[in-house]
Amino acid sequence: MSDADNAWPALPYESWKESCATLQLWTQIAGKIRFAQTPWVNHSWHVPLHLASTGLTTTPIPYKGGAFQLDFDFVDHVLWLRTSEGHSRQIVLKPMSVATLHAAVFADLKALGIDIAIDNMPNEIPDAIAFTEDKVHHAYDRDAAHRFWRILLSSHFVLSQFRTAFLGKVSPVHFFWGSFDLAVTRFSGRTAPRHPGGVLGLPDAVTREAYSHEVSSAGFWPGGGGVVDEPAFYSYAYPAPAGFADAKVKPAQAYFHKQLGEFILSYEAVRNAADPEALLLDFLQSTYEAAANLAKWDRSALECAPGQPRRPRPV
Repeated sequence: MSDADNAWPALPYESWKESCATLQLWTQIAGKIRFAQTPWVNHSWHVPLHLASTGLTTTPIPYKGGAFQLDFDFVDHVLWLRTSEGHSRQIVLKPMSVATLHAAVFADLKALGIDIAIDNMPNEIPDAIAFTEDKVHHAYDRDAAHRFWRILLSSHFVLSQFRTAFLGKVSPVHFFWGSFDLAVTRFSGRTAPRHPGGVLGLPDAVTREAYSHEVSSAGFWPGGGGVVDEPAFYSYAYPAPAGFADAKVKPAQAYFHKQLGEFILSYEAVRNAADPEALLLDFLQSTYEAAANLAKWDRSALECAPGQPRRPRPV
């Protein structure tokens, strides 16, 4: 088995940062199409993409009594556009500008009889360029994109297992194309202080609705932005309770990043572990416990034993 086909392949950020930046913008085009047609769900849960067997999908998007969806396939390297009437188009994923992909997507949508308009500016990206004008970002490394998907898939399995041990409100495991991360979020059930807003490229109303209630959130991010330029797992709380930054968490390689205000665990520490899944679960559980204990969540009412296949949760 090649390293690219391993469950936890190597993916140094520097080796694919141009492709990573381009792919983030490509996924934003698909995500904004979904956003334009989908009713609002609390905490923007209608916005993310979702993991598919070969990549990322919008899932079905309603349109005039039917549906369509966009699927990024990182095995055959194709962007599929499919409709509920059985029609489809495909765009081969290869080095091309954001503007070129945008034009191809909307030409194919028109050919499929779909007429949709989206906001033409990317979100949560510094010095953003309109999709239709962006000829700067044009890289696509097939091998890196495939490795990225493999990491997302393995991370999804662990985050999904972690999710099963919570009875309270908990998000799906989903992929936010704005911040370009895979995330799962647990809620205490209590409202949170009004968020100050100010998130780059994100309306304050969206941020405040997303953080209207207390959360403990964790996920995977490929790196970038000059802050953590390596792939990493993260965990944070909003609002962060007193003492959260100094909490003792597992594993030993985890640390609190003061600028980000969250715990970080290097992806390299996970992929090189004897048991990557167990190490990552330790990180997820210990950082959640730090947030829940310090904020005095009602853990006995919110938690349960982790789920197992074919076994109903005992009550």
